[in-house]
Amino acid sequence: MLLQRIGNRGIGLGTLLDRAAARHPGNTVVLDHTLAIAPQLGRRTTVARLAEAVADAASRLWAAGVRAGDRVVVHKSDGFDITLLAIAVARIGAVPVLLSPKLDGPSVAALLRRVDRPYLLTDAVKLERDLPGEVFELSARVLLADGAHPGATALRDLTGATPVPPVPADPGAPALITHTSGTTGTPKLAVHTGRTLQARYRPQAAVAALVRKRRPVAIHVSFVHSRLFTALAITLLRGFPLVVLADDDPRRVAELFAEVRPGVLEAHPNTFLRWEELATDPRRPLASVRYFSSTFDAIHPRTVHRMLHASAHRFPVFGQLYGQSEVGPIVARAFTRRRSPHTDGRCVGRPFPGMTGVRVVGRDGRRASADSPGFIEVRTDGRVLTYLGEQTRYDGQRTGRWWRMGDLGYRTRWGCLHLLDREVDEIPGFGSTLAAEDHLFTRLDELAEVIIVPGAEGAPVPVVCTKHDAPLDPAAWRAAVAGLPPLADPVQWRLADLPQTATTKIKRLELARLLAARP
Repeated sequence: MLLQRIGNRGIGLGTLLDRAAARHPGNTVVLDHTLAIAPQLGRRTTVARLAEAVADAASRLWAAGVRAGDRVVVHKSDGFDITLLAIAVARIGAVPVLLSPKLDGPSVAALLRRVDRPYLLTDAVKLERDLPGEVFELSARVLLADGAHPGATALRDLTGATPVPPVPADPGAPALITHTSGTTGTPKLAVHTGRTLQARYRPQAAVAALVRKRRPVAIHVSFVHSRLFTALAITLLRGFPLVVLADDDPRRVAELFAEVRPGVLEAHPNTFLRWEELATDPRRPLASVRYFSSTFDAIHPRTVHRMLHASAHRFPVFGQLYGQSEVGPIVARAFTRRRSPHTDGRCVGRPFPGMTGVRVVGRDGRRASADSPGFIEVRTDGRVLTYLGEQTRYDGQRTGRWWRMGDLGYRTRWGCLHLLDREVDEIPGFGSTLAAEDHLFTRLDELAEVIIVPGAEGAPVPVVCTKHDAPLDPAAWRAAVAGLPPLADPVQWRLADLPQTATTKIKRLELARLLAARP
């Protein structure tokens, strides 16, 4: 009944923290960093104090001239205050446009042009180091969440701004704009409404309802991704203690988890991959975790196996959700310790009954199968309203209510969706690069990452990263690739040098381009 009532009015982004504070004011929030907009809160605070900080930021934004319906681009140094500022913008009826701190200056300028003279909310560090001077011309006004800069208005100078009550939101109007991953060029700007966000909330809330005990929930998710807002709604409205991480360094994470002992853990697939070493840390930082959750993409079976066996619970569960920025979560799959580390990692799950749907459209008149994968298309009320300024591009990805994901796969006779490749990453005649990468991870413990991309001569080239950048063992590599389609010799790179998106996905097309440009 509660979900239906909220669904009729949308997720209510601007009042999310107000409602959470009204229900559970003393609920704790632990951070691994200090908030630029509210350093007085320290690294351990309450939902009520966070709600006050958001209301204060909203009043300062209003004093700076932001009004209902305005667009406010938030592009600042990484931190949870990106998310809080987005809520503050929504609280006064404006529309937050979130751009990843990882985006380069020219890309930010290009997206500012597409938004059409928005307010730009950034910080002095970004202005001085990353952003081109033209952002002042492309913005109606430049606001600073931290620091000072000539020609920009610092929010800290607006202390004592008159409090502004929340502005009611139309659930069908734009409520949030986020950018897509940008793995295939300049990111697209996806327009969410209160209703589309709420539609994404429903299936995730249905899964979260299985968690009865109020265990601390630790989250390491991109602060500019729509997923974080639904995760906050699920966690804070139910009164679960929250742990928010900006840094995924295993050493820092181990120290924090040894202290707060999370019971639920959500992160990107590549973050879990990096955290495999926590499974052998003597402090057992993952021992308290009963529920692991990974969104966005499929995750390697080796990583799932190590996470589950690092838990001290009798029956830990690893939940995998497959989806996309444009549509939210579509299918889900649960793993337990009973599943072998050699389990087919390409099976990403089944749709949520009554909420999401999946079909796979065959190519060349053939039925989609493992040997002839088809185009994955999905149906959900969580689909974004449009791509800002690119309606034709948006329309090109839909057929009625069906949305083409840009992925290739097939469904088994039992209904499980298998994800084999991105359309643009397919290497003709090779088979699934993702399945081959799973195979290599299972057989080579020293791998920190492996990405198979087409080489200059068309042959598949494995780009390999090892733990601590140790030299790759040639004999172990030859044994691992036995049984796979022919591969070129591996090219070893440092993990830090791989081009990544805001959600830590590897930009395969850019990696192939960088590889081709090397001597």
